[in-house]
Amino acid sequence: MAPSPTLGASTTPTPGNPFRQERAGSMRDTDDGHHLKDGLAPPSRLAKDARSLSNASMFGPRGASLANTGPGPGSFSSNLKNLNGARHTGSRPELNTFTSREDVHSDEVGASERRQADFRDKISKEIKIKTGSENLLDALLQKPSKQSKDQRFKVESELSSSNRKIAELKSQLEEEIERSKRPSTPSQNQSRLSSLYRGSPLRSPSRVDVLSDGEHIETTPEAESPTFVLAETLQALEVEGMQPDYYVSRANGLVELFKRHPTLKYDLAWSIFGLRVQTMLLSESREVVAAGYRVTRHAIADRKSLQTVRNLHTDSLVILSLVKESKATIEREQALKFIRAFLDIKDGVKELSNAVLRTVVSVAEHPEDRLRNMAILTLTEILIRDGALVKDAGGLAPLTDALSDGTYPGSESLVSAFLYLADAPQLRNILSSGRELEAPFSAFTDPLAAHGHEEKLKVNARSIASILNSWPGLFTLAAKGFATLRSLILSLSHPEPFARDLVLDLLFDVLHIKPPSWTSSFLAGRRLTTYGRVTNIKPDQMEQQWQVESEDDANRVNLIDQYTALVLAILVHCRLVEALSDLIEEAVDPSLRRKTTLLLGEVLKLSNYSLPSGVSSNLQALPSLMKNPYQGIEDDSLGASVSSIIYQVDSVNRTLYRTSVATTLTMNNKIKPDNNNNQKTADSSKPRLSMEMDEIHFRSLLVETQVVSTVNYLKWKWDLILDIIEGPLLNPKRLDEAIKATKFLKRLVGFYRPFKYRFSNARNTKPNQRYVRVGCALFRCLLQTNEGVQYLTESKLLRQLAECLAQLDRMSGLTSTSPLFAADRVSETMTSGYFTLLGALSSDAQGLVMLARWRILNMFYRIIDVQDRADLIQLLLGNMDFSIDSHLRVMLSKTLTSCPKAIRIFSTKILRKYATQDIPTNSQDTASDVAYWAIRLLVTQLYDPEVEVSEVAVQILQEACNRKPYLEYVVKCRPALDHLGEIGAPLLLRFLSTSLGYKYLDGLDYITQEMDDWFLGRNEKYVTLVEASLSQALSHESERPKSIVDEPLLRQQLGIVPPHFYRELTRTMEGCKLLKDSGHFEEFASTIQNFWSESEDAETMLKVKGCLWAVGNVGSMELGAPFLEVSNVVRYIIMIAEGSDVMSMRGTAFFVLGLISRSLHGMEILVEHGWDAATDQNGQSLGYCLPPSLDILFSIRPAVVESTSRTRITLKALPPARDQDDPIEARVVSLVVDLGNTVLTKRAIGELHSIRNQKPELFKSVAVFRRVMYIFECHRFRLPVMRFVIDMFDKNVMRQIVLEEEADDEDESQSMTAQPVPRT
Repeated sequence: MAPSPTLGASTTPTPGNPFRQERAGSMRDTDDGHHLKDGLAPPSRLAKDARSLSNASMFGPRGASLANTGPGPGSFSSNLKNLNGARHTGSRPELNTFTSREDVHSDEVGASERRQADFRDKISKEIKIKTGSENLLDALLQKPSKQSKDQRFKVESELSSSNRKIAELKSQLEEEIERSKRPSTPSQNQSRLSSLYRGSPLRSPSRVDVLSDGEHIETTPEAESPTFVLAETLQALEVEGMQPDYYVSRANGLVELFKRHPTLKYDLAWSIFGLRVQTMLLSESREVVAAGYRVTRHAIADRKSLQTVRNLHTDSLVILSLVKESKATIEREQALKFIRAFLDIKDGVKELSNAVLRTVVSVAEHPEDRLRNMAILTLTEILIRDGALVKDAGGLAPLTDALSDGTYPGSESLVSAFLYLADAPQLRNILSSGRELEAPFSAFTDPLAAHGHEEKLKVNARSIASILNSWPGLFTLAAKGFATLRSLILSLSHPEPFARDLVLDLLFDVLHIKPPSWTSSFLAGRRLTTYGRVTNIKPDQMEQQWQVESEDDANRVNLIDQYTALVLAILVHCRLVEALSDLIEEAVDPSLRRKTTLLLGEVLKLSNYSLPSGVSSNLQALPSLMKNPYQGIEDDSLGASVSSIIYQVDSVNRTLYRTSVATTLTMNNKIKPDNNNNQKTADSSKPRLSMEMDEIHFRSLLVETQVVSTVNYLKWKWDLILDIIEGPLLNPKRLDEAIKATKFLKRLVGFYRPFKYRFSNARNTKPNQRYVRVGCALFRCLLQTNEGVQYLTESKLLRQLAECLAQLDRMSGLTSTSPLFAADRVSETMTSGYFTLLGALSSDAQGLVMLARWRILNMFYRIIDVQDRADLIQLLLGNMDFSIDSHLRVMLSKTLTSCPKAIRIFSTKILRKYATQDIPTNSQDTASDVAYWAIRLLVTQLYDPEVEVSEVAVQILQEACNRKPYLEYVVKCRPALDHLGEIGAPLLLRFLSTSLGYKYLDGLDYITQEMDDWFLGRNEKYVTLVEASLSQALSHESERPKSIVDEPLLRQQLGIVPPHFYRELTRTMEGCKLLKDSGHFEEFASTIQNFWSESEDAETMLKVKGCLWAVGNVGSMELGAPFLEVSNVVRYIIMIAEGSDVMSMRGTAFFVLGLISRSLHGMEILVEHGWDAATDQNGQSLGYCLPPSLDILFSIRPAVVESTSRTRITLKALPPARDQDDPIEARVVSLVVDLGNTVLTKRAIGELHSIRNQKPELFKSVAVFRRVMYIFECHRFRLPVMRFVIDMFDKNVMRQIVLEEEADDEDESQSMTAQPVPRT
């Protein structure tokens, strides 16, 4: 008897490989030359694995196409393999023939974000090209000009091209950002069917419906009746014998209808709609089946509709679709999207059957499946919503494997899901072994696995960084004495260069160490003493940097620094210093040794600043290197090596100390550089040439510069010129000699004259910036003496500059075919440097007189009024010095109020430098007047009509309020911030820190209202704000500042403790009295004492966290610390940090203890409880505290596994238990179970083929099929096995199940004769 038609492809297995699966990367299938992301491809021909239905002819051959859609219910976005294949020629249409318009707003937003990402990628590439060109040009400048002239010209051309491209791309990016903010209104006069077939996602959905007789009915979406269109479309789907295109287009029309009328799906008549869907899902055309899944997905409204959909037997249909071969990607992908639609409905995940989920797990386990990444993403989302469901389906194993093998591109999201489960004890039980988060470490700890798998190591390194940057991750890795971290550090001893280098990068990352600017040069082998950049930092700049940061530190608490200190303590506990010392001794690669030396120097530096002295003091001597001080006597080479290592580490440490601004932790510490260090820096940055120099020596230096001997500026020694200007030329006698007796000054000033076209035609490159530095130094030098002022005034330089600036004024009468300050010249040449030179003049009263004499100030007013030259306005404002009261301040005031928004924001940011400058020690100093002037303008900016401008002003004023005199002056200005709402709230909180501000706010009745607001709910919102800031700061994709001007404002936001009402309240005696009278602190302490061990109720834990932050902020102030002792709340906070079952609660308590340690009284309380705090040389706390032992902090009680009864969602209408009266049927079921055992697989396949040949009726039985599906639900099977078993059955079986045409099935099964089947 010939075998009956089957549900899939041919059931005859290949002898060598019965479960042959097509490779995911193979694109040779003529039946699958397309990739479906949001829609379906057009049909081509009949598929071999099609279902055979009695009404199959109504759908015609395979090949209909769904519309190309955007993100809809169940859709997803992940970086997956491209499945595009070769396009078919002939009559088959293109892929975008059938497309539909998804939600317009989400489509446009997604498209805009993609375009913005493309622009940013292109800008990043061009910046790299520009940097490389600048470095090459810098190297060419060191060669003789004749030899490198042609090369230099080519490099300069490439550099100017890069600058032009960067400017264009930045302009396009800004336009795209502005365009995305504007609401878009789609056109309403375009045909919906035309958009469906032309693939334009932005077309308006006007309707054109084609009736069976060919008549066209056109209506607009506003005039259409949705119920009429729905009934009309459903009726059209009843027509039989049409091509698949017909049904796909109608299905796409239904999807469009549901999008235009979202409420329509709540009133669906599922008795009719469900029948149409079932008919489509039973089609033998893959595209029609996919269209059925898509329509059903968009028709889902709530959990009740999900239950209705499942009653249509969609579970079995989805399983049947997912187990198909990879060439059925279009159907399988829509089936997976249909499953994902369950996740978009509230509690929809509870409607997923175990059989469907096990099938998804099988897809995720198959390494060559095209949908593997999508299946892993789906399981990850289900794991967060209902982890027990994934565990029961065996989904934890493929997720752990994906995390370990490093091939899944979304490893960070997978790590986040495991971290979410590891946080709370009731979720922690879901993790089978508790070792899932250790999977990424295996790639580094196994030397054989690390070799030749660079991309895998990079992905795993990102996963490890995500684990180490979270509290659940730290606590998970703390098991067995940090064994996992110890193994990672020991992997540095493995002789795998790439893995070693990657581990070092990982350590730089998790310790948040920003490599210094000279890192690349150091790793390349250059000596530290040759770095000019190190000595370029002026002592006054370093002192100013320290003063700004030290004063900010009183008000700013960086939680990232505190977290980094703990991670550093853990790594030191895991013998990181010893491992780095051994690597320096063993490494053969010089670059690796230098990188390790740099990391070791940074680790020693951070440990000295952030760890308690008892921990850090033992590290500084490098005991691992000095364990035998006499080892060099026996082995001279070894002794020399150790001495060289110690010298290099010490040299790096001294260099890092001089460039302390490179390390984030150092910037926020209150450690002032000592006098010796300041003296060294001053010595290295002061002029190398003395002012007191004899005439002969001076003339020889002038000759050596080549200025007096040649007019070719490329041959001039610019470094020597700068030394002369900053040294001997400051002597009036030497300056007079240079003016009258030599051509040095004449040629040097002539070089900058615009019409000489030397400086003005030089390319705008990084090496050429030295011309600007020399010019500014020359102007400042000439302004020091009357002779110099007279010489500069009478020179042609300022006169020609004034003439060029006048060309920008249409009323001046001066025109030019190629103006000096044209937009292209400003961006590509050094013409922009003229504004820097004029800025040097604006810093001196004599220079302002010169600017006024040549009417340059008048030209500045004209530039401000130019509408289409924002680049010139920013150049002008960014380079001028507004310290002196002059016309420049009037110009700035004008730009603050009358220019476009972008210029107003830029001008507001300029005020930061003046509003946050140091407080003068001399009361007669005018520096405070400059700050008060800037503060007055910033207060005015608070009333700007654009919220962005006001927000920038608030941020700058908040930073200025770190200094008490400036804070009091802001209060005296009495700003009104009610119209800014939450934006102005932090600034109002800062007013509470002084008695003057307290009285001002008390008069406005602000304090009592704000206190009640914080007590009743703002504390909980504060928790969300802090945790979001921490998460973004620890994330690898945190948003970077868009420009240098933005960086000072944005660098303070992430990871910084936001202003807290109770913290600011306890800065004054009046505030402490109010807090005591209100009884709020006692209420916070009582909440902590009563609920410190809470681990189940999320709302209660949120309230406890809010109370913890309130107590910590109060305890961080000296006036608020006594509240801690009265309530004895610190003991309970320590109990939370050491004994809470919720990891995030422990982390919050640890941060709060760090806040408490910032006050002297709070630090004493912590010492009484055994905790140790890091202090500076003056004994003041740095805000970092550690327990007496890390084992105490990271001790975790074993989880108690509770057996919970869960109601498992099963397949619909499972068969009742049958009497075992048919041994052949029982044998079939037994053989299917054996297929799950790889040892018994081959024998089971042979027996099943034998039974099918002898008893084909058995594989037409619905009851047997149901029992097989039940086995799939209860046991784990590989995807090819499931495909093989389902292909054994007749295709009509599924039709009988779905359409419930199985009345005669029992009689048929009873008539079968039971004959024993011989075993093979």
